[in-house]
Amino acid sequence: MEVVRIKDEFIKLGQVLKLAGLVDSGVDAKIVIQDGLVKVNGEIDTRRGRKIVAGDIVEYQGSKVKVEQKA
Repeated sequence: MEVVRIKDEFIKLGQVLKLAGLVDSGVDAKIVIQDGLVKVNGEIDTRRGRKIVAGDIVEYQGSKVKVEQKA
């Protein structure tokens, strides 16, 4: 499982997909999220602006990304 570390309180769902390299651009992130292809903590979420916090797990195409707070 890949890890994305954030310095702020939260990160938006589309940004997680880009940082993890699961999509190439914000436009790609918007499309896959709106199409219901992304899960957050095991549930499909179609909100690109969903706030993802430390401890959340984002899934796309069989890849899982855990979000952690930077020390």
